[in-house]
Amino acid sequence: MAPKAAAACLICNFGRPGHWVILVGMHHALTHWDSPFINFKDFDFPGGRGHGYRWVQIKRFHLPPGSPTDQDLLTALIAHPEFRDTYDGAGLWLEPRHGQWWADRITPGTYEAVGEPSATGTIRAWATSGASLPPDLNARLQEAVYTPIRQATSRYALGALPEDAHHDYGPIHNEFHELVLIDHHLGTLALLVAADD
Repeated sequence: MAPKAAAACLICNFGRPGHWVILVGMHHALTHWDSPFINFKDFDFPGGRGHGYRWVQIKRFHLPPGSPTDQDLLTALIAHPEFRDTYDGAGLWLEPRHGQWWADRITPGTYEAVGEPSATGTIRAWATSGASLPPDLNARLQEAVYTPIRQATSRYALGALPEDAHHDYGPIHNEFHELVLIDHHLGTLALLVAADD
């Protein structure tokens, strides 16, 4: 069970033998704070083109008291209801889905530690593919994405998952980049997803 998980819970496998998920009654170690959403379509690209249906969503959490390890925090993130999001506008699921994958196929070991240049470079290359960005979008990405990446005390990228980890209607995005940014100085964790439809 995830750190700080406690007391009563309801367990269900949704008809998938061997895939058991705790649904209710959990006290979650991470406290969800907010979920800023940056839609490239909201910015003025020349000729109305170039946005590429790209967007960034950042789910931000407060860390629990004490000194949890990064592995504890990744475990707590995967167990959190906010993690069960397919990022297709359907909202959160009771079933264990995350992006295009079954969430119960994702473990802390699926995330790979990355440095700031790699994390920033991945998002910047994706964001600028096909067209230069409007200045106000550049400024928004600097504030909400690149600065938190630089300030994080550790950064993790979602690694490759096997083909059978896709859920029954994934994949659903052209590109999907996921970072977890942990900042022990500020006491925050950010789950950052950059994708396009």
